[in-house]
Parts: sequence; C-alpha cells; structure tokens
Amino acid sequence: MSSGSCLEISAKSAGFSTQAPELADSASAKAIEARHQQWAKQLPKHEDGLWEALVAFDGDSQAALFAHCASLSVNAVHEPWNRSPRRLAHADTVARAVNLNMAAAGWRPTVDNYLGRVSKARILEAVREAKGEASAQLIDHLKKADMAKEAERLLADTGWLAEPLRTADVHVAKADAGSETGADSLPAFLADGEDGAAEEPTASDPEEDQSHAVAAE
Repeated sequence: MSSGSCLEISAKSAGFSTQAPELADSASAKAIEARHQQWAKQLPKHEDGLWEALVAFDGDSQAALFAHCASLSVNAVHEPWNRSPRRLAHADTVARAVNLNMAAAGWRPTVDNYLGRVSKARILEAVREAKGEASAQLIDHLKKADMAKEAERLLADTGWLAEPLRTADVHVAKADAGSETGADSLPAFLADGEDGAAEEPTASDPEEDQSHAVAAE
C-alpha cells in the first residue's frame, strides 16, 4: 500500500498460480494481463503524479480503470479453508451482473482440470447431463483413467460446466432422451471386454467427492 496517500485503500488479488494446471495460460488470464499492462502504460511510474493522471481521465476511463482494479480483487474460488456462503453468494451476484459465462470464456472440462480429479460417479453425471443416458452407458464400464479421457472427448464443445462454475440461475441443458441417436462410440480398444478395460462398479471415493467443489477452479 502506498505511504504517500491519505486514502487508506488496499486490495488483495487472487492469483492463478496455485489453481488448476494451465489456468494462468488461459485466454481469460492472458486478456486480464494484457489489459493490466495497457493500464500500466497510461499511468505514471511514480506515485507523485498518480492523482493528476487519474483526474485527467474522462469519466469512462476512470470507470474502466476502477472496474479493472476491482476485478483483480474478486475471489470466487471454492476453497476448502474459506467456504463463506455470503462470499460465494456475492460472487454469483457479480457473475450475473457482468453476464459471466465460463464456457464462452473458454473453459472446457478436461482430465487435468476436472474429470481426472473427481469420482467416476461425477464423471458419469457430467456426461449424462450434457450428452444423455446412452453416452453415459457407453463409458460406465471403463476404468477411471479411460473413463475420464473418453468423457473429455464426449464433453468437448458441449458447453457443459462443472457446478462450481455455474451461476445460481444457470441450468445445464440436458440432452433430450428422445433425440439420442447412438452416434457416439468408443475407440475399439476401449469397447467392453477389450484389453481388460472393463471394470466392476466400485463405490465412489469420499476424498474424490470432497474435491468436487474445487476441482474445476
């Protein structure tokens, strides 16, 4: 915090370094960094001239700069050690206000960022929501690693979002059971009975289920 101002304002910034793999390299993260660098070029290097620079901006520029600074302080991450219902409810309010859509922003369920970090039951639930029961049955006999990989393929470009990434008023569009055509198919080596891929159903891992709330972050 600056020591040369009478405004005792401070803000914490939630970074991406400890979250899901490659999150810091996502399109959204790069856009935020580019916007930050653009503002940095317009502001003085030393704080002595900061006030004069700020008051010289027109109203739209001042509002845009304020929005950028406020956005850097947003923390809507589902953290095991910080599960404040009020904080997360306010995050939903902000998301609705800016019309946030994580699918449109580029998030896709992958083995690394979600599917490989939750239980088999969660994987099947995701495929069932996005593609219908027939697609879920297509992979329900697979081992966990193969199931996650095939679910990533099936969910590609469906716009499906993990629950922590949905706003409260967004409902995932479920596949129409009447329109299922059975067009999805597994690679031959993953078909039931091939190469030992089949696996007896097992109870879900409680630790995996517990990770569901943070797996997509």
